[in-house]
Amino acid sequence: MVFSSLLFIFAFLVPCMIIYTWVDDAKKNKVLLIFSLIFYSWGGPQYLILLLADTFASWWFALQITRHRKNAKQYLIGECIVLLGLLGIFKYTVFFCSNLQALIGIPKVIPQIVLPIGISFYTFQLLSYVIDVYRKEVKAQPKFWKLLLYSSLFHQCIAGPIVRYETVANEIDHRTISQKDIYEGIRRFCVGLAKKAILANGCASVADTLLPFQQSALQSQAITGLWLGMLFYMLQIYLDFSAYSDMAIGMGRMVGFHYLENFNYPYMAHSVQDFWRKWHISLSTFFRDYVYIPLGGSRCSKGKYIRNMAIVWFLTGMWHGASWNYIFWGLYYLLFLLLERFVYGNRLKPVWSHIYTLLVIYVGWIIFRFENSSQLLTVLAGMIGIGNHAFTSMQVHTLFLENIFFLLFCIIACTYIGKGIRNGLYMIGKTNGIIYRLYTWGELLLPPVLLILSVLALIGNSYNPFLYFQF
Repeated sequence: MVFSSLLFIFAFLVPCMIIYTWVDDAKKNKVLLIFSLIFYSWGGPQYLILLLADTFASWWFALQITRHRKNAKQYLIGECIVLLGLLGIFKYTVFFCSNLQALIGIPKVIPQIVLPIGISFYTFQLLSYVIDVYRKEVKAQPKFWKLLLYSSLFHQCIAGPIVRYETVANEIDHRTISQKDIYEGIRRFCVGLAKKAILANGCASVADTLLPFQQSALQSQAITGLWLGMLFYMLQIYLDFSAYSDMAIGMGRMVGFHYLENFNYPYMAHSVQDFWRKWHISLSTFFRDYVYIPLGGSRCSKGKYIRNMAIVWFLTGMWHGASWNYIFWGLYYLLFLLLERFVYGNRLKPVWSHIYTLLVIYVGWIIFRFENSSQLLTVLAGMIGIGNHAFTSMQVHTLFLENIFFLLFCIIACTYIGKGIRNGLYMIGKTNGIIYRLYTWGELLLPPVLLILSVLALIGNSYNPFLYFQF
């Protein structure tokens, strides 16, 4: 069940909010827990056992750390072994077995293991909780069901953002909801829904048409088709994932949880380092606080700094998927981050630095998209004219003309322009009654209009997955 489905909106979210509003405060958390467990089990009831087991292990290890401080490190190691072990079994067994089979011929039969939805996200959340208890940054949660609520909240347990326990620890037991929270939550959800249902899905349609996962089709695609297809994919992956985060943050706000932002207009970055401060912020923060800084961060020798960065970016690539292209993608960013630090730094002028950053990101998404190495090399070679690729074709020309205004709107949606217009109208409206009324009516009408447009877009649309569900 995905957020951008009519089933979720009208058969799950609406009943959840009605019941949540109707019950007294003492029962609100239990309502959220029940709905969260139903939501997670919808994609495979058998994997609910795994979520329960991971949460129970984290709950027990955290309590033992609190009670037995002398042996705290042993319990922390136990937590890491259990959670990372389970993550490794489910996410990487097939990958390692496939590579071993290619190298030495064993095992003869590769086990078929289905990846549980959201396992990377809730594993990292629970790890951060136990580590923070070990560091005495948060208190251990004495009630198992409340920790289960934290790990399974349907707003964010499937595809993030990765919510630190300290962010919501107080709000689990003590939260109030104002009219502003409800409005901002509904507005944020509707914006995310429209971003996904209208923009991301539209980009996906064009990207998949121009860049199908078929070797023969890629070999025959025109050069301009490869470039245009990747441009739409670059827009799709941001609009898709940031839309999920918008909806998660919005739904959390509706019930009094204030999740931190996960995206901050990453395509407006002026360096690769700046991009990773703005993209998937919760993941970058996790690796910074729990891997990079404990290894020594940047306060060490040049050699150790490079080692620390290499470990972080290898793990970042591995986290995204059990395939070599994700590892290469992580190491690709490592290369440019090291170049920025040791070679050219801030020497590029702002305009050129922005263009350079977008080009690095663009090529990075090519590596990210294609797990098949043959397809990846075909696209990379074709984009620079290597192979039997025509420069353009009637299909590419037609698709471009049909989607030119849609493309421009998607590009604008990735910038500060919309936010700037909203803030500008608000500031002018403080001294201008007409502008204030326009601003007020616009704020009131935006959520229902976006909801209606999104529902219309979703009716009959068979393609509607979230890209980050696979991670």
